[in-house]
Amino acid sequence: MSKRMILMAMTVLLAVSPLQAAQPSANGLTTIAEQSGFKRTGRFDEVQRLCVAFQDKYPKSVRCSEFGRTPEGRPMLALIASADGTFDAAANRAKQRTVVLMQGGIHAGEIDGKDAGFLALRQILEGRTSVGVLDRVTFVFVPVFNVDGHERFGRWNRPNQVGPEEMGWRVTAQNLNLNRDYMKAEAPEMQAMLRLLNEWDPILYADLHVTDGAEFEHDISINVAPTLAGDSSLRTNAVGVRDELVQRLKSQGSLPLDFYPSLIRDDDPSSGFAVTISPPRFSHEYWAVRHRIGVLVETHSWKDYPTRVRITRNSIIGMLEMAAAKGAAWQAAAAEADRRAQSIGGQSVALAFGNSEHTKTIDFRGYAYTRTPSPISGALMTRYDNKKPQIWRIPLFDEVKATLTIPAPRGGYIVPVAQSALVEAKLAVHGISSRRLVNPSQSMDVQIFRAAKATLAPATFEGRAALTVTGDWQPAKRAIPAGSLFIPIAQAKAELAMTLLEPQAPDSLVSWGYFNAAFERKEYMEAYVAEAVAEEMLKDPAMRTEFEKRVAIDPEFATSPQDRLDFFYARHPSWDDRYNLYPVFRTDQDLQ
Repeated sequence: MSKRMILMAMTVLLAVSPLQAAQPSANGLTTIAEQSGFKRTGRFDEVQRLCVAFQDKYPKSVRCSEFGRTPEGRPMLALIASADGTFDAAANRAKQRTVVLMQGGIHAGEIDGKDAGFLALRQILEGRTSVGVLDRVTFVFVPVFNVDGHERFGRWNRPNQVGPEEMGWRVTAQNLNLNRDYMKAEAPEMQAMLRLLNEWDPILYADLHVTDGAEFEHDISINVAPTLAGDSSLRTNAVGVRDELVQRLKSQGSLPLDFYPSLIRDDDPSSGFAVTISPPRFSHEYWAVRHRIGVLVETHSWKDYPTRVRITRNSIIGMLEMAAAKGAAWQAAAAEADRRAQSIGGQSVALAFGNSEHTKTIDFRGYAYTRTPSPISGALMTRYDNKKPQIWRIPLFDEVKATLTIPAPRGGYIVPVAQSALVEAKLAVHGISSRRLVNPSQSMDVQIFRAAKATLAPATFEGRAALTVTGDWQPAKRAIPAGSLFIPIAQAKAELAMTLLEPQAPDSLVSWGYFNAAFERKEYMEAYVAEAVAEEMLKDPAMRTEFEKRVAIDPEFATSPQDRLDFFYARHPSWDDRYNLYPVFRTDQDLQ
């Protein structure tokens, strides 16, 4: 047998049973998870020790790097692995090396990625699998993203997850969910991660999770973006990543899914599932909006920890081997998507998605279950029998459609001086280009957005008072003072800029509540003044006709004294012309 065939055989063996093959070694690089037979996972001091130990053991191939600090003062660490010692992002770009970045512990109770990543990296460096991968790929590995959450350690932090014995907490010390924070970038940890992503610009960004939900046989789901919308060439490559990774996992004994298995009706398997394009507050969808490939890996919480780590390790190895073979093609598609994005001015851009009514029936490998009324909650409760595998014939909503499509401005966006500092800071953390205007204009043709309706969410979400607005962009003239911020649409991150700045987009700054003050009434007309104003206005026959028509056709208006008085107040010179006006404009000009 040739040396190549022996190495291939060894790779296959380790891919099938890497946990059994990985025994504690003298080099000090085995984890507490391995040493305990994957019953336990280590604390963050182990990550700190291993980060340095990998560098010390393989100084020509690994560098331990701190890329940020958490609110509680802990270091955020990344291991950079490259066979040729390219540990600098700029040098990596100069060599046109493929970069893959993977992270564990964004939800620190879902910690499979940390232990699987250390295992995979050690096996690669030892030459036991994926020989030659690091010759062609620079692997940036973040063992734990949510470090403070990782150290909120406890036995029951994930009550519906099978192992390890103890694990970290879902959210940060500031009670923020990092996998809802990619667009608003509020958490210090997220700002550090975005700086790391801006620096390295990985062609593939993988986020390693554990999902909850119904109990079934499938052990992992692979969710890749963009696969359902977006740039056509990049989408073709992303579909290839998904399909090949699913096939690799099948060949290794897994039962992978290529969609996220979240039931349409919680706890009711008969309701089925849906393929989705989530908002870019989530990691993989965020990276797709930036014209790169995002991968969400979700092992299933009902599988035990050794099983989940093995499958996550197989996923990591699979993605790295695919990147070594096809990374150059992925990068070419991404570069072409960047070039095309610079010319989207005036084109329609989809900013939100939902499912159509179309479904297909799928055979899904579940377990026998019953749904009976609960004497405790009073609701129907599902009980699974995992000793009895059962094929569920259930619907899959398999089509998505755009639910919000907006034409891109031909020139860009203008942010007046008063709001510019907030917006400029948000744009900078995403790497979106903007510039300050030095030539004031007393009257410029722009488009303005005035909300016809602005609705606050009934409760805060991620600590913010979310806002939903309806309305349209309308032509207007506005004075633009020097120092206003201009965001050109002619840039690679044009769609990302629109996602932040289009007020109706689900992850816009408006939707996250950063401009709520613009949609609040600040001045009022007393009722006795409004009555006098109305009496005078009603002397105009056209005004009287308009008012009486509104009373006749709108019962809610007709029965509301305040709305009736506001009808006249809104037509009086004292009315606030900035009320419900979004303090960002669009322009068809490229401004300097």
